[in-house]
Amino acid sequence: MTTNNPVITLPINYLIVMISSGILIWLLCILMTKRSQVRKNPDSPVEERNWRIPIIDSQSGGNSLFHRWDPRIKLCTLVTFMFCVASLTQIFWASIALATALAAVIVARIPIRNPLRRVTAMGTFLGMFLVVMPLTAVGKPEDILIVFQGIEWIRFNLRGFFLALLICLKAIAIALLAEPLLSTSPFSVTIQAIARLNAPPILCQMLLLAHRYIFVFQDEAERMLKGMRARGFQKKTDMETLRTLGNFLGMLLVRSFDRTQRVFDAMTARGYTGTWPDAMIFRLYTSDWIKGAFWVILGCVMLIFDRLSL
Repeated sequence: MTTNNPVITLPINYLIVMISSGILIWLLCILMTKRSQVRKNPDSPVEERNWRIPIIDSQSGGNSLFHRWDPRIKLCTLVTFMFCVASLTQIFWASIALATALAAVIVARIPIRNPLRRVTAMGTFLGMFLVVMPLTAVGKPEDILIVFQGIEWIRFNLRGFFLALLICLKAIAIALLAEPLLSTSPFSVTIQAIARLNAPPILCQMLLLAHRYIFVFQDEAERMLKGMRARGFQKKTDMETLRTLGNFLGMLLVRSFDRTQRVFDAMTARGYTGTWPDAMIFRLYTSDWIKGAFWVILGCVMLIFDRLSL
């Protein structure tokens, strides 16, 4: 980094306040998520959400503009809009995209706890960008550096911070758009729409079966782990733990294979010949094209103005 860059010196208290504010906002999101879960099921204990297996179509029974939208047009246009958002280079237009995504969640009548959980899960990963990129951004002569009193040897590149902020805004906007894209239609209907868009049928069937039976395999793994703990198993950093976990994974694989074979035999006995009946008959209406055109035009307009403002 060049030595003739303009440098702004700030009190160390500013850094403490910024770090504390970020941690406080993240903890507040977690608290709001847990409170919304308790409010939804006040008689049941709060369980830790397994982020590896999201409930994709949890709001498919609602009624909104997104629920009444043809899934094929919805997939094409919203994915196109996501690509436009990912191509933005200005913080202002990324903020507009984030506001648009939040408005889409509200219009889709999705409970705020769902996108809040998704954003909270991304918080730690995105927060690392805000910390690492100001310290590692390649210096340019026009860059503005920020130093804090007491730690003058650490220099924060303001351009790197804005670049990290741009990445965070776009990532959150795309994550929010995933809610009205996937949550407003049954997963089987979404997969059928993907198949109608000329995706390989075998891939669509694999996705649908994986979404259905990954919950079953998760329950199987949890039961096996409970049995291991009941027999005194404790995780340690030794070869015995590695050997036990290896046996656990092998047994889980064998049980999963056996269950898969039984499921396939049951499907064959019920007349499965390689194709499934359609879960929904798609009909295109003028309103579907209007909504699709709105999102495509909006994404293109944002991208054009973003490029013109460079």
